[in-house]
Amino acid sequence: MTQRASFVERHGLWNADQIEAAAEVVDLARADGLEVVRFSFADQHGILRGKTILADGVAQAMQSGVTMTSTLLAKDTAHKTVYPVWTEGGGFGMTQMTGGGDFVMVADPTTFRILPWAAGTGWMLCDIYFPDGTPVPFSTRRVLQSQVARLADKGYDFMAGLEVEFHVFTLDDPKLAPEQAGQPAAPPDVSLLAHGFQYLTEIRTDEHEVINEILRRDLVALGLPLRTTEVEFGPSQFEYTFHPGIGIASADNMILFRNAVKQICRRQGYHATFMCRPGLANIFSSGWHLHQSLVDRKTGENAFMPDDDKALLSPIGRHYVAGLLAHASGASVFTTPTINGYKRFRPYTLAPDRAVWSRDNRGAMIRALGGKDDPASRIENRIGEPAANPYLYMASQIIAGLDGMEQGREPDDPADTPYDTQATALPRSLMEAVAALRGDTLFREVLGGQFVDYILALKEAEIARFLSEVTDWEHREYFELF
Repeated sequence: MTQRASFVERHGLWNADQIEAAAEVVDLARADGLEVVRFSFADQHGILRGKTILADGVAQAMQSGVTMTSTLLAKDTAHKTVYPVWTEGGGFGMTQMTGGGDFVMVADPTTFRILPWAAGTGWMLCDIYFPDGTPVPFSTRRVLQSQVARLADKGYDFMAGLEVEFHVFTLDDPKLAPEQAGQPAAPPDVSLLAHGFQYLTEIRTDEHEVINEILRRDLVALGLPLRTTEVEFGPSQFEYTFHPGIGIASADNMILFRNAVKQICRRQGYHATFMCRPGLANIFSSGWHLHQSLVDRKTGENAFMPDDDKALLSPIGRHYVAGLLAHASGASVFTTPTINGYKRFRPYTLAPDRAVWSRDNRGAMIRALGGKDDPASRIENRIGEPAANPYLYMASQIIAGLDGMEQGREPDDPADTPYDTQATALPRSLMEAVAALRGDTLFREVLGGQFVDYILALKEAEIARFLSEVTDWEHREYFELF
């Protein structure tokens, strides 16, 4: 009797490298005595969701896929379902999304890791498909894969390096009483690891080291390309940087990094957050600065490296920058997707407030680094927040940069005084960012109306919830006066 082909085989979902890696995963799981493997996909917000498979079922789960409910794709940041999933088409106009049916997670075996902080546990990132084998159009990892492929067709590889700020606090009260479990739940009570405002001092570094050394060792053991760990300016604020990666590698690394930090810290009695500006006294905003360049696929050389002593970037690099500047507002929903993230954009705060570029000036949105004969020539986009979905953040950069290259756009002169230069203001709120994305036809043309409308609907639901809440500011302003 002929055995039926597996889901992966029927639909041809793995390439040769993935087929080889799948066999290695089975061998590694057996050799390391793993008990379970986590199968996870990054949702629309860049949050990992998935299921845990016992070790003896991993080989079959890789071949057959792991089913998940499609309502996960309809949730906002409070995990509330914002689409009418029980209606025909589920609010998406798609039969596959009706009634909370299944989609299938298919592991990418090349992403397999063993978790240093969780005994006997492996992890794999997955791509998502409908039961008929067609890709789920709301997969943000696939969005980036598609843009990386578009760039490759033009003869270039995308290279990105991560520079990420975040906070770690001592966890005083996790707020686990039943009445504190809402959507969202009550935030925990925390205290500082140390006072801040002694940027990069050895004293502060050592005060943070009790948890930093655990994070550092586990992240390296996980195989992440960690480069530096630093104490940032604010209290309990860290900055980690990573060596650059090609294609989607840096996005995959960012997804795992955020989850690793939060999980490790929680197990050790700490609370880590990648929220941009926590609502705590004396706490500073955190940013995610994305270093990026292009690599010529024929020569292997840095396509941003200029051949002129006076030039900041090559012509390709300038066109790319011009595209990022032209579409900075429209891309903001992808680079800064939370209401909180816009609290960071203030003048004279080392965060950008307008679409300008400069030579090595940290007040500008885009900072050009390197020069002639410097193979590390690159740009640093300082607009992102640490909570951004890395697949959408990076995809938005490629989309905007490619438009600049294809249109032959040229940026204005670099700004020596970025907070005083006349330039397009960046959105000051998520509401403005949503309007900017709606008005920027490029992203709709490239990503398709279905995907853009999907992201807009999720963000508008988030905004509506925010606007329906009575804030402390309102209570102070009006409660006594009127």
